[in-house]
Amino acid sequence: MKRQLGIILTLLALLVLAACGGGEESASGADEGGKDTIRFGATSGPYSDMVNKALKPLLEEKGYTVENTEFSDYIQPNNALHNGDIDANLFQHKLYYESFAEENGMDLSEVKIVPTAPMGLYSNTYDSIEDIEDGSNITIANDPTNLARTLIMLEDEGLITLDEEVDQLRASLDDIAENPKDLQFKEIEAGQLPRTADSEDLATVPGNFALAAGMDLLDALALEDMPDDYRNRVVVNTEDLDSEWIQDIKEVIESPEFEEIIDEEFKGFGKPQWMTE
Repeated sequence: MKRQLGIILTLLALLVLAACGGGEESASGADEGGKDTIRFGATSGPYSDMVNKALKPLLEEKGYTVENTEFSDYIQPNNALHNGDIDANLFQHKLYYESFAEENGMDLSEVKIVPTAPMGLYSNTYDSIEDIEDGSNITIANDPTNLARTLIMLEDEGLITLDEEVDQLRASLDDIAENPKDLQFKEIEAGQLPRTADSEDLATVPGNFALAAGMDLLDALALEDMPDDYRNRVVVNTEDLDSEWIQDIKEVIESPEFEEIIDEEFKGFGKPQWMTE
């Protein structure tokens, strides 16, 4: 009896060990199979809305749980990404994230460029570009990036001509070669530009600040045809770039369903080159 009992106890112990070992293998396999939850971060406003209204529902159709953290500045989303608090962010263009990563020792990469709210030329004085009178006052951003974008837009609309030798992405007022309407430029902080649409003849307002102020992008006299370097993109840590969940994010952004949501919910947003080819 004692011998039989010993054999039974030994068999039970072996079964328990086998079950435990099988459980560990299963858990390891689940980890290797990818993630179930994607944690986004975005600045509050249109790009947080894009996560919630476009990316989240389409990724949920693929079986993911999507969380979105809203940030109120342009520093924390990249810090949170680098620290592993979020998996991806949506708020910045190429020039910004590359510069930020270099200055802070981060290794960041983009997944895909998304439609972006463009700079606009607004006026409560004039109804069209053709109506603009000589000597009109125009407010422009005082930071180099938004200023360069403004000057490119004004050149595209035939209001100024830039020096042919200048790098347009770094253009300043000193690079204006021709100003046929003698526009009077007033440089101010970009976030204050929406307020000047009422007080000045013309105001150039970046899209994110226009939307935050309740302005309609389609009310602008002109919207910039921005270079893709200035369009926002989904950014991740480079070490994750080949992960399956990142490929799923890319697939969602490239889908007709995503573009349909953009057309319905984000009117006036400029589409990147890959979307219009």
